[in-house]
Amino acid sequence: MVSTASVSLMSLGSLWDEVSGTQPDPDLWVVVATLVAAAAVVVPQAPWRIARNAVTIAHEGGHGLVALLTGRTLTGIRLHSDTSGLTVSRGKPTGIGMILTAAAGYTAPPLLGLGGAALLGAGRVTLLLWLATALLLAVLVMIRNAYGAVSVLVTGGTFVLVSWLAGPQVQAAFAYAVVWFLLLGGVRPAFELQAKRARGGAGDSDADQLSRLTHVPAGMWLFLFHAVSVCSLLGGGRWLLGL
Repeated sequence: MVSTASVSLMSLGSLWDEVSGTQPDPDLWVVVATLVAAAAVVVPQAPWRIARNAVTIAHEGGHGLVALLTGRTLTGIRLHSDTSGLTVSRGKPTGIGMILTAAAGYTAPPLLGLGGAALLGAGRVTLLLWLATALLLAVLVMIRNAYGAVSVLVTGGTFVLVSWLAGPQVQAAFAYAVVWFLLLGGVRPAFELQAKRARGGAGDSDADQLSRLTHVPAGMWLFLFHAVSVCSLLGGGRWLLGL
């Protein structure tokens, strides 16, 4: 007679095999179709106003993660309906920890997209979906306002539903669409920030904070944001397209 503990261990083993295993690559037309779908969300202004919330989650999550990794105390994250956000941490107001924390926002979405492209290039569709869900759960714990909580719950719930209920082909298409969205959506915010600064706005942006912290012109930090996002798109795109 098989014990309950043995059944549980077998189930956990099967689950681990599924998460850590590889899945077949989707057809090229699926990869291209998800690229077109992501571009249709990122480029036009109307859908971008809504979809940008997901980029803000990654942006503020990047601030929060690096704050923790550099020894700062993360107080909380707030997401707003205008797609802006705020991450508050306590610690030394200057130094490398604060610099890395400030630089992590605009670079987080494209770098997450690049990491996702590497996983998909290795056939790790299920692992990508589970890691994304875990990261969203970690962000949810630190959310400090209702709008932010709803945004993260809806986003995370979508990943959970796809991970548990959808078939392999739908999971692959969803994963590719998400990664394309992060790669493309990681490029646009730096251009938006540049345009705001050209009009005399966004005086307290991440680039301006970094300028005050490092005495390096804000334009140089904007160049870094552009370089990271564009290079991530080019490198991640090559992985996704199998080039």
